[in-house]
Amino acid sequence: MRAVQEFLKIDTASAEVSLDARHPGFYRNPNPTYAALIEIGPAFYWREQKQWYFTRYDAVNALLRDRRFGRQITHVMSRDEAGLGPADPRLADFDRAESKSLLELEPPEHTRLRTLVNRAFVSRHIEKLRPEIGALAHQLIDGFGPKGEVELLSAFAEIVPVTVIARMIGVPDDMCRQLLDWSHDYVRMYQFGRTAEDEARANRAAKDFADYVVRLAAEKRANPQDDLLSLMVQPARDGQYLTEEELVSTTIVLLNAGHEATVHQIGNAVNIILQSGLDPKSLTSDETRTERLVEECFRISAPVHIFERWALEDVEVQEQSFRKGDKVGLILAAANLDPAKFPEPLAFKPERDEGQNLSFGAGIHFCIGAPLARLEMNTVLPILFDRLPGIRLAQEPQVKDVYHFHGLERLELIW
Repeated sequence: MRAVQEFLKIDTASAEVSLDARHPGFYRNPNPTYAALIEIGPAFYWREQKQWYFTRYDAVNALLRDRRFGRQITHVMSRDEAGLGPADPRLADFDRAESKSLLELEPPEHTRLRTLVNRAFVSRHIEKLRPEIGALAHQLIDGFGPKGEVELLSAFAEIVPVTVIARMIGVPDDMCRQLLDWSHDYVRMYQFGRTAEDEARANRAAKDFADYVVRLAAEKRANPQDDLLSLMVQPARDGQYLTEEELVSTTIVLLNAGHEATVHQIGNAVNIILQSGLDPKSLTSDETRTERLVEECFRISAPVHIFERWALEDVEVQEQSFRKGDKVGLILAAANLDPAKFPEPLAFKPERDEGQNLSFGAGIHFCIGAPLARLEMNTVLPILFDRLPGIRLAQEPQVKDVYHFHGLERLELIW
């Protein structure tokens, strides 16, 4: 096994890799490592994670759409058969909150729930939020602009997306700080190397989050408003209601997915743009340039790096055989760096126009919030750079040690 870096060893013959995901040399800038992994083939066996991961664009794109793989396994085999063992009672509240999550279900349950909420997230409806997003961005900049300095994540990047998704669902603005705290604790369950404390905090957050959703749903039944939660507590056209578990899981996943990644991406994008030395105002001078800039930021610095899938049957992919119940990882952030799709993939090219990146996934689990995330990015970046001429980094930002998410701890700016 050949040592490429102190945290990375590759056996090209077997495509087996030893990679320390908690090493700062990797998680602070994973792109060079992904480039090295793409070179050895479409997939590699990650020794520490004990499973296969796919990296190349065509393979990841195909697997995201391949119905022989799914997000759920217990609908086709028992937990014991899948090697999962009994459910952990310490995670009962988290498991309950996840039990009907759009991210985890397969058809027909997934189809029914997604159809219900999808209407609120299609582009033509989302576009109507542009003035509100712009007004919120201006309001926040009015608050910190005269100071000449800001920590952008806490003062701007966190507030915009969580406020927007909360208002869409029908959560009062004064609950946004609490939503952020619950969400940060909740997603600890998805990071590599999570600890017992991470799990305990996630479980507590899940219980508090679920209890709040149940109380809020009761208020919406009694006094419906023009929001998504009011819609979800009403009977569907066929007269069926969402169960309480479905209502809780769907609301939590929409609130979490509706802001968590976008918070990271605003920070990632501003950091990349300022580090590039290019003129930010020029990059956002018109709608087309802004859209391409945003897509390039999503491509080269995706906020979520891995989606996983279960093999729902015995299957062979890219000359690798998988048994029913095997789990595989799809590294979206690596697929975005495949030179066969994106020439000079490690270079930041704001006007790149070479096709769709995979940061939002693909197939039936394509991110339902993608139109909203794109609109928020395309709205706030031009406003930020127009309102704060001369904006620059006050110090080198630090990347969070939370792989497989990718975002900054803080982003200190001056102008």
